[in-house]
Amino acid sequence: MAEQLGTLARTHTCGALRPADVGRDVVLLGWVHRVRDLGSLLFIDVRDRHGITQVIVEGQEALLDRAKRLRSEFVIAILGTVERRSTDTANMNVPTGEVEVRAAEIRVLNEAKTPPFSIAEDQNVSEETRLRYRYLDLRRPQLQRNVGLRHRITMAIRRYFDEQGFYEIETPILTKSTPEGARDFLVPSRMHPGEFYALPQSPQIFKQILMIAGFDRYVQIARCFRDEALRADRQLEFTQVDLEISFATPPLVFEIVEGALAACFREIGIEIRRPFRRMPYAEAIAKYGSDKPDLRFGMEIQDFGPAFAASPFGIFREAVEHAGTVRGFVIPGAAGYSRREVDQLVDQAKQLGAAGLVWARYTAEGVQCSAKPIGEQGTRDVLAQSLATQQDLLVLASGAPDAISRVLGQLRLQVARQASLIPDRAWELLWVTDFPLFGWNADEKRWDSINHPFTAPREEDLHMLESNPGAVLAKAYDVILNGWELGGGSIRIHDRETQATVFRLLGLSDEDARHRFGFFLESLEYGTPPHGGLALGLDRICALLAGETSIREVIPFPKTTQAVDLMCDAPSTVDPRQLRELNIKIQS
Repeated sequence: MAEQLGTLARTHTCGALRPADVGRDVVLLGWVHRVRDLGSLLFIDVRDRHGITQVIVEGQEALLDRAKRLRSEFVIAILGTVERRSTDTANMNVPTGEVEVRAAEIRVLNEAKTPPFSIAEDQNVSEETRLRYRYLDLRRPQLQRNVGLRHRITMAIRRYFDEQGFYEIETPILTKSTPEGARDFLVPSRMHPGEFYALPQSPQIFKQILMIAGFDRYVQIARCFRDEALRADRQLEFTQVDLEISFATPPLVFEIVEGALAACFREIGIEIRRPFRRMPYAEAIAKYGSDKPDLRFGMEIQDFGPAFAASPFGIFREAVEHAGTVRGFVIPGAAGYSRREVDQLVDQAKQLGAAGLVWARYTAEGVQCSAKPIGEQGTRDVLAQSLATQQDLLVLASGAPDAISRVLGQLRLQVARQASLIPDRAWELLWVTDFPLFGWNADEKRWDSINHPFTAPREEDLHMLESNPGAVLAKAYDVILNGWELGGGSIRIHDRETQATVFRLLGLSDEDARHRFGFFLESLEYGTPPHGGLALGLDRICALLAGETSIREVIPFPKTTQAVDLMCDAPSTVDPRQLRELNIKIQS
């Protein structure tokens, strides 16, 4: 039977004791992390979120008998005296490793069943098991550290924005469905049968309304919801650091956001270089095949189109003649790849969408190329242009410029991971700018917003807005870290005429626009200042700074990739009476 805590109070956490505390009487409260029974001598590691303290039990037979009944994850109270550990038994790998507590009394505050996996040891536990028993998984030191880091980062962000003159303002969770690029989560209204609220994909319209209302600088640690496929960096519900600034320019947004990210990095003891590198979208696609390029290693994609304009190799020559190109990159240290290894590269490229892959390298006898029609001199020329060394391998592919860069960009990342070319704990931040404002939707024969429908076009492109929408660039920007998009934003449209034009280009009639955004369009007529902002993904920031590859490792209660909460069994059916109250009928 569990003993009561009564008036007993903790004097120190399990991570607090140091040599200066030797001789003190203390009370520790926590979980049994590990027990080592040596017969007449027993050691207990007691754990809380602050750390682990070793407790020694010996001499008193009754106390030893009680200690021998302890099991992993029992909740206990230890009353005892701090002693210094000898030099040969001290554990310098933990902060409390120079001391131990000699137990005088042990109280069992609650027992525990044997957990389905060990809290004390790293085990290869399935994600399904971890998420089903998330309350146990969260006791593991790694997740305790991650959640603690998330707290510190969140507080650093709040302090920073307060210093910069931002107000933290909440926006509605129950709002109106608006097109923002993903499916809405809809909430039926009991009081208005047949009508629905939507959970916000972002506070976009509301933060713009706050600028119109004169609040000047807004920030919010905002919960957002998108009904879309899950992956390592995406959940159905996630957290944004959402901000908006009146009279904003891109350089002002960059400066403020870089300061916020610098504050986050200080929580792991790193000072990042500022200002961040800036790269136009077109350059990012051409050189890295991605609008979120990973710059931690080289292997830039190069354009060799002119070199093959008159090549005897027909596939490359014809690609250049028909508005395509030849692009490729150098794999450092790969000149010694076996035939099987280069064949695997070719297969990888084909799986990613390339028609084929040509490779070239220096050899002891001269040069070697998998496409013999290119010839020895052609091979030498392209290797020299690529700046490949005797130790490197050059890979080449042809096709439409952007399409072949995207294929090579994926291959570049795969090769870098496989060959361990990505340095550990390296941080490469940059801004990607000058995105297209629109993308053509061939299925629906209309333009789509690349960012969202409130993004402003560049002033120098306004004259093309209706005559050549595909050529218009946006005043939009993304901030990238190590190939992950940390956040994106833009300068917003602040006049009704331009906003109405954009809506028409997106296929929204004036009536549709009024129905979906009537209040917002009306607000633009009442003195709207130029404004802009950005939303940072808090989950992604925390995951990267914690050294994790999935945001699930920094979210206390995440969903699986099948969008299921295994711990509380959601989603689930509801009582038919609730459906009747909401005027909803489930179709079989």
